[in-house]
Amino acid sequence: MSRIALIAGVTGIVGINLAQQLLSHGWEVHGLARRSSNGIEGLNFISADLLDAAALRSAIAHLKPSHVFITTWLRQPTEAENIRVNSSMVRNLLKAVAPAKSVRHVALVTGLKHYLGPFEAYGKGKLPATPFREDQPRLDIENFYYAQEDELFASATHHQFSWTIHRPHTIIGYALGNAMNMGVTLAVYATICRETGRPFVFPGSSAQWNSLTDMTDARLLARHLEWASTTPAARHHAFNVVNGDVFRWSWMWSRLAAWFGIEPAPFPGQITPLEQQLVGTEEIWRNIAKSHNLIEPDLNNLISAWHTDADLGRPIEVVTDMSKSRKFGFLDYQPTDESFFTLFTRLRQQHIIP
Repeated sequence: MSRIALIAGVTGIVGINLAQQLLSHGWEVHGLARRSSNGIEGLNFISADLLDAAALRSAIAHLKPSHVFITTWLRQPTEAENIRVNSSMVRNLLKAVAPAKSVRHVALVTGLKHYLGPFEAYGKGKLPATPFREDQPRLDIENFYYAQEDELFASATHHQFSWTIHRPHTIIGYALGNAMNMGVTLAVYATICRETGRPFVFPGSSAQWNSLTDMTDARLLARHLEWASTTPAARHHAFNVVNGDVFRWSWMWSRLAAWFGIEPAPFPGQITPLEQQLVGTEEIWRNIAKSHNLIEPDLNNLISAWHTDADLGRPIEVVTDMSKSRKFGFLDYQPTDESFFTLFTRLRQQHIIP
């Protein structure tokens, strides 16, 4: 049967890697985003806004996708607005593809805020025990991830397609200008520390410094999305998606420092947010970019300090269980330090960092 993918959010950290994964396996791939396609060879790029229902229907009226991948979201000032906007995006997309009657499967990418709560209540209140497992109930709080899921469930019931939900931890991968890109943010921070002699200070909490945690390589997530979307046993399931290893930031921080040839600063015993550490460094980065002929001199187009601070500042241990995927046959594994090193190498090759 034909495999024709429509990826919503194709310019993001998940969408880029998913498009490359599917194209490498012979899929026909169409990608939606509001801005340029980043030049992915073989991708049919479609400029469209998921919040403009009429324009979206017109933009994709000619498509007959067999698989739809929803890999995008838009952050809003309040959770009520997050719910309204992000559920509308899912609803509009699924309504837009319905007339073709071609969709066999829809995959939705959310994340661990399913267990940790939304931004307004992130890591607070009564949370499920770790490691997080897919069968743990929803938190008793409004959450835009739940609203997205509910839109997916309703459409799947009405239009008779299968679905999967994918819950990665913090994602490491190549993408610029992405709201959740810890890897690029830390690479830029380490570069500034090296070039200026500033101490390379872990910005997060004692809990994150000392406790076990895990992360998700964007390439592994892409493989998981393809696997689940083409494996009958995986249909109608939610899956956690992580690399398979666990680590403490007290170990990882020294690994990252060594890659950049700098010494890690002693942990100060308190949160030292990157948003504070990087205040006023825009001119420093412009000078670094000029002296090393880097392609992006605007610091704010590269980093997402707020999101990195949210992840590294959590007051609790965050470890994710992958047993369900293993049971169903997905056995891929990726060492997280190597995920960082691969990303840093690519950033250097692309002249993003010196």
